[in-house]
Amino acid sequence: MNELKFFEMLKMINEKQYQKLKNELSEMNEVDIAELMDSLDQNTTLLIFRMLPKDLAVEVFAHFSPEHQSSIVNAVTDKELTNILDELYFDDMIDMIEEMPANLVNKILKNSNPEERKLINQFLKYPVDSAGSIMTIEYVNLNKDMTVKQAMAHIKETGLNKETVYTCYVTNKNWILEGIVTLRSLVTSEEYMKIEDLMEDDIIYVNTHDDQESVGNLFTKYGFMALPVVDNENRLTGIITFDDILDVIEQEATEDFQRMAALAPTEERYLDSSVFLLAKHRIPWLLILMIGATITGGIISKFEDVLSSVVALTAFIPMLMDTGGNSGNQSSTLIIRGLATGEITFKDKWKVLWKEFRISIISGIILASVNFLKNMFIDQVGLAVSITVSITLVFAVMLAKIIGGMLPLVAKKLKLDPAIMAGPLITTIVDAITLTLYFTVATLLLNL
Repeated sequence: MNELKFFEMLKMINEKQYQKLKNELSEMNEVDIAELMDSLDQNTTLLIFRMLPKDLAVEVFAHFSPEHQSSIVNAVTDKELTNILDELYFDDMIDMIEEMPANLVNKILKNSNPEERKLINQFLKYPVDSAGSIMTIEYVNLNKDMTVKQAMAHIKETGLNKETVYTCYVTNKNWILEGIVTLRSLVTSEEYMKIEDLMEDDIIYVNTHDDQESVGNLFTKYGFMALPVVDNENRLTGIITFDDILDVIEQEATEDFQRMAALAPTEERYLDSSVFLLAKHRIPWLLILMIGATITGGIISKFEDVLSSVVALTAFIPMLMDTGGNSGNQSSTLIIRGLATGEITFKDKWKVLWKEFRISIISGIILASVNFLKNMFIDQVGLAVSITVSITLVFAVMLAKIIGGMLPLVAKKLKLDPAIMAGPLITTIVDAITLTLYFTVATLLLNL
């Protein structure tokens, strides 16, 4: 929604032009309405929500923030809640329930029919971040003995309440997944043809307990609109649609960024989080990194005699540490991204090592050459110090890039999140190695 439209809506609300507002809202997209209402207080939100036509109200509700969904559920009558639950897609209902406090969950369960209540409880038992926790049961299933005519009649009868009809799933009487058939195939085929002759039986599917990140990788790799989810006995349990996996991909990317910045992941929005909660998520890693930095201080203290002998060496410590840290971060960021998208796996470790080694040599030699000329002709620190700094720079860049490239792979192998091997952690490790290398080279070359 553009800013002008937003302020026009706010003006109508303030001036209580509710009929005009209702007409305007009925012409708007549900996402824009939800965005508008998320910025309003609870009472105004509830007032406008009750103005909306029933179908539109449900679509808007599905796009509310968890906080606004909770406030609506808490404020509406049981009858209004039942109307919402009857029209809400099942996966949206599960997403909503997972974010709500226990008292509101009980209110929702109380207003659900017995069959739906049983399914909700089943879904809530799936592990967090699993395929089962994000799937929907609103799909079209067909029998392989149906004709195209029968299948189309079945879709027309049941498809209105399904989340997608573009791909239909073929199951037997025991709900074993046997194949898929697209709506395009049905529309373009003769009415007498059997589903068995049209369906594809080479199916890509996921298990209910598969991690949602691996599901996201499959969507990215194959460009699916929907993906079937089966249990351990290969029975079709649900499907995951592309709109749900987009939310997962965004969530996983956010978590990776948080870990790369040495933050404990949180699903709460920044502006909605308390200062104490944000501090709580930051302090543990800051403490770890602070303690790690004392190692660097210990290395400097150990070589105090070297620094006192050639004071000029001190001036190059920040440059060497920053260059090493930056080099490591470049490599780790690319490898972490490759692991996240499935482009790189642990079996590619030797290819990664060889590539990073060659990159590090080229980068190290160019950086060291520029630095040598600067030290000799601008800083004029002398040949011995210039050579010491340049040699250290070459090896520091080489080690940093190799460490930055390999540590995320090791983390993946150990079933840790590769994102923790980035940013501040890589910098801390590389700083210690760079300083040790620097003072060792200085001791050897300067005879200190």
